[in-house]
Amino acid sequence: MTFSTAGQSADQIYRALRANILDAAILPGKAMSEARMAAQFGVSRTPVREAFKRLVDEGFLLVRPQAGTFVAPIDLAAVHDSQFVRETLECRTVVLAAERIDAAGKARLDALVAQQGQAMAAGDRKSFFRLDESFHAELSRLAGHPSVWSMIEAVKAQLDRVRCLSLETPSWSDMILREHREIAACVGRGDASGAEAAMRAHLRTVFDAIEAIAQAHVDAFDKSRLGPPRD
Repeated sequence: MTFSTAGQSADQIYRALRANILDAAILPGKAMSEARMAAQFGVSRTPVREAFKRLVDEGFLLVRPQAGTFVAPIDLAAVHDSQFVRETLECRTVVLAAERIDAAGKARLDALVAQQGQAMAAGDRKSFFRLDESFHAELSRLAGHPSVWSMIEAVKAQLDRVRCLSLETPSWSDMILREHREIAACVGRGDASGAEAAMRAHLRTVFDAIEAIAQAHVDAFDKSRLGPPRD
């Protein structure tokens, strides 16, 4: 985890720390010191304190009185809620994409899958995740509803923390790539029902990821707000 030390603003510090928490460069439970972060960013403690406050408000940091500030565990209730939003919107989106796909759209989708395969082969986890996002965004564009992906992005931060941790295991990356290939194949041949089924199965792999991550990172999750299983 490295940062520029060019005297960054509170907003820049917030964005850098948020990105590092999301992509698991900073793991749940990690102690966060205002003084240490101020030194790393080359600023006074004031902008760091402001950034910390925003991250606390968003549920990424947790203040424990007389103990300090820590990276918050992943909120499982929020994971389930964002998964519900994704499945509801993206299963409809992929049907429309399959119904409306043209040769140019198929080429873009296939290119993204190929690039993701190259990123996986290179062990480039950040590029793999970025291309995962681009793949789903492209499906929204193909469906004729590009803003749908922006809506999904706004609610999936806790879900992304699970997804990034799952990519620590090469078998998960391989599985995601296979699922993307299946979705792209169904959409490319205009198979709307097959695309919907493939997308639903793909999105639900996050729950298998939770089980695997829970074994590797015992304290990664906050289960306190998790109610009965959602349909």
